Amino acid sequence: MSRLPLNTLPAFRCVAELQNLRAAADVLHLTHSAVSQQIRVLEEQLGFALFERRGRRVVLNVAGAALLRSVQSALAQLDDGVQAAAAAACGLEQRLRVTVLPSFAQRWLLPRMSRWRERHPDLALEIDASQQALDLQREGFHAAIRQGTGPWPGLVAERLFDAPMPLFVVGCAIDARRLVGQPAAALLREPLLGDREIWRRWFAAAGLQVQVTPVAEFNDMGLMLQAAEQGLGLTLARELLAADALRDGRLIKLSPVALDYETGHVYHLVYPPALRDWPPLGALRQWINDELEISLQDLQRK
Repeated sequence: MSRLPLNTLPAFRCVAELQNLRAAADVLHLTHSAVSQQIRVLEEQLGFALFERRGRRVVLNVAGAALLRSVQSALAQLDDGVQAAAAAACGLEQRLRVTVLPSFAQRWLLPRMSRWRERHPDLALEIDASQQALDLQREGFHAAIRQGTGPWPGLVAERLFDAPMPLFVVGCAIDARRLVGQPAAALLREPLLGDREIWRRWFAAAGLQVQVTPVAEFNDMGLMLQAAEQGLGLTLARELLAADALRDGRLIKLSPVALDYETGHVYHLVYPPALRDWPPLGALRQWINDELEISLQDLQRK
């Protein structure tokens, strides 16, 4: 077999994923004929067809599907290598771009940014707060803080918080102090914020089989904690995100009953394998772990 024409592989991947030559041409900023020519060259060099033509669609055959799996992996590794090389070439002038959940950014990360600047004054940290699990290589991010159990294909995932993170009832310190130490049934008369099923499970853990109707639900824990701070209702929260508000007295715990509800809510630092030893990423990893340890110590003193 002749040497594989590597310059044709991005076009092959794009056509295979989109199943349309014209759509692939648009993505690659090439003409339709140029993409067709690259596919033809690849098939001629290999000596066998990779696609079946079905009208305007091109569908991978068995051989094409086998090749695509290897090509996707190889091109992803090349992308990682280019990103790592660019990062190394720029040194500390490289902006460390990280995408995180809005709740994590608002409630935990941003309040600690001054300490990041004190430790790394020459290393710029660019934060993107997004609910979406962005493609790091495609969007130009070096790392992400994601919540869940994974796996995240093609990425290294390091669990950030090993301690259990049960849910506690918290409320505005000014409005809810009267409820501290009261039986769980007393909370049923209060406005509740959040998911009704999670509240049902918390009341069950407290010994009450009840149905509840929260006054509001949120798709972001940061917004829900802010609503609780403003006295709009009681909510169930993990101590990590509520840590600063509990420490400062903006929120208080109202009951010792905790709900173990961790599935899918574990935080991970994820990044491309090629950046594992990149010093700025190592700096971020160490700083986050140090700050998490401080947060744990603060919570243990409460």
